[in-house]
Amino acid sequence: MLFYSTNGKSKPVDFKTALLRGLAEDGGLYMPNELGNFQFSISNFQFWKILKNFIDIPEKDLEKICAEAFNFPVPLVRISKDIHVLELFHGRTLSFKDFGARFMARVMDYYMRIKNQELGIKEKLNIVVATSGDTGSAVANGFYGLSNIKVFVLYPSKRVSELQEKQMTTLGKNIVALEVQGDFDDCQRLAKQALADSNLRKEKNLSSANSINIGRLLPQMFYYFEGVKQLGKQAVFVVPSGNFGNLTAGLFAKNLGLPIERFIAAVNINSAIPRFLESGKMEIRKTRLTLSNAMDVGSPSNWARIADLYEGNREKIQKDISAVTISEEETHETIKKVYQEFGYIADPHTAVGLAAAMKDTSRSPKIVLATAHPAKFKETVEEAIGSKISLPPALSKLRGKTKKSIVIGKNYSELYLQLTTNN
Repeated sequence: MLFYSTNGKSKPVDFKTALLRGLAEDGGLYMPNELGNFQFSISNFQFWKILKNFIDIPEKDLEKICAEAFNFPVPLVRISKDIHVLELFHGRTLSFKDFGARFMARVMDYYMRIKNQELGIKEKLNIVVATSGDTGSAVANGFYGLSNIKVFVLYPSKRVSELQEKQMTTLGKNIVALEVQGDFDDCQRLAKQALADSNLRKEKNLSSANSINIGRLLPQMFYYFEGVKQLGKQAVFVVPSGNFGNLTAGLFAKNLGLPIERFIAAVNINSAIPRFLESGKMEIRKTRLTLSNAMDVGSPSNWARIADLYEGNREKIQKDISAVTISEEETHETIKKVYQEFGYIADPHTAVGLAAAMKDTSRSPKIVLATAHPAKFKETVEEAIGSKISLPPALSKLRGKTKKSIVIGKNYSELYLQLTTNN
């Protein structure tokens, strides 16, 4: 299968090229040129068989990559009569982003190993990734220790939780943590500038591990299939949304024929999407720090893919997607409410999703994607529920580790210096 650019000014490429480039040569995002109905059985689907329609890797190798990447459970927990939570936080960094990051790391390493073996060289791939929280830790841990790949993680200073920061600043080796004195939109802008710099990209063999990379989105379809399989029927998916990569993956799955009724994009006060769906005007505002910090995104990159999928038709988008803004007060109260009424502990991002689900008046079964373990936001959750929660081993071991980051400003020249001199 070939992948085209949302900007429509560069030639379609195969999956390997789209993955390793990250961003199309014309600055657009890659999209699969075919998303028609595929043949599969939801009761006993094998996800690698779905991915093989997109990816040019021998079946045996692709099956092994999937088995290694998706090696943790995805439980569906019933909260109330119509609301279920699909827990996506049982991977290494306790975030849904482990799915895409672990898969991408293994596929990129596979391609680099094959290339180096065939040419008898030792070329490295340099990954640039911007994060508002969990992406950085998932990518850092997913790629950690791979000899053919180096990762530069850009995160906003003082805008991620202590544990999120520790997950990406205590690894070392092939992981470089760049602490940007700005917000996530600044980090994302810098990453895009680097990837759009054709000379730098060729010189340093740059690619991306954000959800702008198609290699992150395709594996994220997995848990939509898993959710429908466990529920046993069609559902409304409620997706806590920041950069809208997660929801885009769901739209891909729906277009492949997965029985999904519709989507609710649950967003915090920073998102411009609810206003766009109502008025048709995309008004980007300066982001403010919220309890659901990983969703503090004013200008979601993946909206370009959604617009492309629906040919820019807002009315068509509205048939499949509604967007609900959840305030800080509602987020806090929802964490408290679901704990008191249902005994369930939710992190702030999942709470945004649960709040949006509770506002939906339809009787359709709803699956809320639980995107992060509540212990990653220990102080916020404990204050809301009025009780202490314990740290899982993956987080408790971070407490004694020392943070190692390089502080840079918002100017591209500072990132350029790091990419060209940090070997």
